[in-house]
Amino acid sequence: MGEPQYLRYPLLPLAQSVFTLASPYADKPAKHQSLETMQNAIRENKMAPLYHYLSHPQTGKLNASGEGGSSQSPVSSRASTASKGQSPFQLLRRTSSINAPSILGVLGGKTDSSVGLPWDEALYKELQEENEKELEAIQKEEDEAVEKSGETEIASVQGKRAEYYAKIGDKEKSLAEFEKLLEKTHILGTRIDIVLAIIRIGLFFDDKVLVKKSIDRAQQLVESGGDWDRRNRLKSYTGLHLLTIRAHNLAAVPLLDSLSTFTSTELCPYSSIVVYATLAGAVALPRRDFKTKVVDAPEIRAVFGSASTEDRLAALSGSVSAGPGAESGVDTPPTSKPGPAVNLSTLGGASSSSAPAVSEEPEVDFTPLATLISSLYAGNYASFFKALATVESDFLSCDRYLYEHKAWYVREMRLKAYSQLLQSYRVVGLESMAQSFGVSVVWLDRDLAPFIAGRRLNCVIDRVNGIIETQRGGGKDGQYNDVVKQGDQLITKLQKYGQVVRLRGSERS
Repeated sequence: MGEPQYLRYPLLPLAQSVFTLASPYADKPAKHQSLETMQNAIRENKMAPLYHYLSHPQTGKLNASGEGGSSQSPVSSRASTASKGQSPFQLLRRTSSINAPSILGVLGGKTDSSVGLPWDEALYKELQEENEKELEAIQKEEDEAVEKSGETEIASVQGKRAEYYAKIGDKEKSLAEFEKLLEKTHILGTRIDIVLAIIRIGLFFDDKVLVKKSIDRAQQLVESGGDWDRRNRLKSYTGLHLLTIRAHNLAAVPLLDSLSTFTSTELCPYSSIVVYATLAGAVALPRRDFKTKVVDAPEIRAVFGSASTEDRLAALSGSVSAGPGAESGVDTPPTSKPGPAVNLSTLGGASSSSAPAVSEEPEVDFTPLATLISSLYAGNYASFFKALATVESDFLSCDRYLYEHKAWYVREMRLKAYSQLLQSYRVVGLESMAQSFGVSVVWLDRDLAPFIAGRRLNCVIDRVNGIIETQRGGGKDGQYNDVVKQGDQLITKLQKYGQVVRLRGSERS
């Protein structure tokens, strides 16, 4: 089907820079670096529409007056995403940013304007003129193609216009041009590429409804005969979208599956997809799958386990562990800061053209994530709680795809640790459990209470005796309670039915 097209724009890392600039959790050096990145990108790519969208004094999203997006609470409960039977459109209600799609919608209106993108009217007009010149040149090229060339050349020019609108950050016009191009294109591979470009535009501007609809379209096209590369790309796109709508149980499978075949560098760096897959798998997978697909996954251990290329390749070849503790089989987190992550599917046999992609990977310290998954599986809960706090500050609060659901994620991970400990015992000392987690008895009591009240934990706290008693479900007692409950419901329905039948009989007489 040919090489993938329309992969360069929009520049998704730029959306992360916008998020960092406005985030209340980012420090001043990170904000200044993001500001410099944005200013350079706007000037270099002549991004007049995006500059107006972000920085205009009246309507700019980076201005308090311009960011008027709703900060309503999502229509959802604290139930786990492991629950079944909900469609992805129902899952969209879990995110408050669905109310008003915006590049800063995930912040819920809580932005920090200490470092802003200044508005320069002269610069904006200069960028506008450059845009008009480029569009006139594209229009001239299209007119010549209409007169002298065929449909393929015309479609190529129209694709250039759509991609240019995506490049300069004009959401509405780029979507309109891509839709026109999609109607006129009959090559399946190109149609998939166009829809994937629309998905990236939706991700850039955090339009979750657009992303959901476009992923459904892409899925239909791929199922009708898409090639291997585009199928794998769609897995990454789907998993990332599900992560943004708090469907971690659905996101875990495509994200973990995409690790060994990841090529979607236009979406995010390989290190980011490893982080997303690890976080989704940690909260969603049962213990056995968590061990095989996350803790011992060669792709994850190759990135988390060691800074050396040799150990990464050893992990990819199927070793249980890479880095410290590999020979002994002990789940030991790395003690040194890892180097830049690379796509292991190209490591060792990469061509010269793929070499720049390796250097573009950011320097990331994966130690907190490695400690999080290893300590959770090993039952080292004090270490787990410390790692969870670091993961929240270093990963969840700093990533635009993870930020919106960071409070929910931390709560669910605490619940998972509590459940894992309590399921092994019938009675646990409250003080002993508090020591295991490295917290006070008062804090533990207060944290367990909502989970018990919401029936997320089947246990009761006896503060007089200082114990937690687990109430195990299932077995004969559970079956008996189910029979009684269902029997009562059936009797109630039969009584209502009998009343209706008698009423209709009296009417006839």
